[in-house]
Amino acid sequence: MGRGRKALGTLAVLPLAIGMAWAQEKPVTEEEIRYQAGSSPLAEVEMYQDINPKAPPMTKTEFEKGRKIYFERCAGCHGVLRKGATGKPLTPDITLEKGTEYLKVFIKYGSPAGMPNWGTSGELTDEEVDLMARYVQQTPPQPPEYGMPEMKATWKVLVPPQERPKKKMNAYNLDNLFSVTLRDAGQVALIDGDTKQIIAIIPTGYAVHISRLSASGRYLYVIGRDAKINLIDLWMEKPDTVAEIRVGLEARSVETSKYKGYEDKYAIAGSYWPPQYVIMNADTLEPLKIVATRGMTVDTQEYHPEPRVASIVASHFRPEFVVNIKETGKTHLVDYTDLHNLKITEIEMARFLHDGGWDASKRYFLVAANQSNKVAVIDAKEGKRAALVDVGKIPHPGRGANFVHPKYGPVWATGHLGDDSIALIGTDPQKHPQYAWKVVQSLPGQGGGSLFIKTHPKSKHLYVDTPLNPDAKISQSVAVFDIDALDKGFKVLPIAEWAGIDDDGAKRVVQPEFNKDGTEVWFAVWSAKDKQSALVIVDDKTLQLKAVIKDPRLITPTGHFNVYNTQHDVY
Repeated sequence: MGRGRKALGTLAVLPLAIGMAWAQEKPVTEEEIRYQAGSSPLAEVEMYQDINPKAPPMTKTEFEKGRKIYFERCAGCHGVLRKGATGKPLTPDITLEKGTEYLKVFIKYGSPAGMPNWGTSGELTDEEVDLMARYVQQTPPQPPEYGMPEMKATWKVLVPPQERPKKKMNAYNLDNLFSVTLRDAGQVALIDGDTKQIIAIIPTGYAVHISRLSASGRYLYVIGRDAKINLIDLWMEKPDTVAEIRVGLEARSVETSKYKGYEDKYAIAGSYWPPQYVIMNADTLEPLKIVATRGMTVDTQEYHPEPRVASIVASHFRPEFVVNIKETGKTHLVDYTDLHNLKITEIEMARFLHDGGWDASKRYFLVAANQSNKVAVIDAKEGKRAALVDVGKIPHPGRGANFVHPKYGPVWATGHLGDDSIALIGTDPQKHPQYAWKVVQSLPGQGGGSLFIKTHPKSKHLYVDTPLNPDAKISQSVAVFDIDALDKGFKVLPIAEWAGIDDDGAKRVVQPEFNKDGTEVWFAVWSAKDKQSALVIVDDKTLQLKAVIKDPRLITPTGHFNVYNTQHDVY
């Protein structure tokens, strides 16, 4: 190690040149690094160790530590198999050629293109930098596959359908119920939107990514990053889990069938690992059909071994699921009328499809192809691509926001991780064809690092969060635009300050979410699991503080979903 440090010191004058020589094709912003660098559940999964004889020596203990660091900090950008995603590939054919000393400098100092300076930032010690330089020269360990036997081994029906209530057994206004992700606690909190009281804390998988509602509004589906799905019956006297299953080793998305005649018949979930999606019985979560997503990329037509499944929505025009696949840049329209003769329409979009939402008519689904800096538009009625729209840097809309622009008619809006712009896209090819599928206006916002943008049919305001912005003043507030006077710019609401939290937590403000009536906007004030968090509720008409929900059980609330708005795709 002494020799290594001496050599590293000699090379330390070269980080800039080396970084430039091996930079990502597209610069990665600090905001995106914050987004991609979250820990993967795969860090805890046992994998086969393959020590490459051509690589620098590693003990089994060192290999396991390197693997854990990689999945906690690196896999989001470089991929599970190190084939590359946001960041460059880190396969042995590349890393062995670079050599240990080169890699140590790169890991320690980062690059101008966005590789974090893991060493000089204090995130990794010199010993860990050396460890990771040797680790990425080894053969990448592959997580185990996860098929039907593995799924069925985790499948539990805790309350069979025939034993569940025949009618709603509680007095809660379910239309104004909120499902709140308690990320690091592995729970969701159900909060009464009328009384602002927590009515249940339900154990779930780790870091629930999304809550979705059945077509009837009775069942709540939540999926953790560890791919565990909880089916929660909201009709029970005290809502609770009635079935559960683990559909993979890492996941992000779940949805239910919405087309007339198929309401609440099927559920679907997509995995990050293995790269696949599974169709289930909606009322029991029994797995019925697994479909792999491995295949060719949309642009270079190269084989990709781990195309992750991102957002999934249910079509309102056909008995189909709209499944968006990140790395290949393709959308699958999955016809669920006959699972034994499954029909899949493959639509070529753009790489790194992620999140998105419906336009106001619910005919067109707009999905961010974030690394392509585009929004792809799917015509769910015709079953084909409608457009690819160039937007700002790394769009991240959540579900986006629909409203009628005073000049351009119906539009859908997205914020961006990589810049401060808010893109407004025309969505009415029938009555406003001259504006359809174009960015009709770009609004300057507070900054990059936006995850969610939101309005409501009854609101005249557009809310944009920036929780991943490196400036605390920006990440702890939210920008609000007057839809009737967009050119006047935005007003800043000090949401974190209103929360009244006096510890030193990050207090990031995330995800504007309306109540059913569109009179209130809820925000999460999100800090680490050992710090205080809160929910802040704002009066939409006056933009004044209305209520604060504080409770020691609100641990890292990173998402909250109104039941009615989620059920009916209101945004």
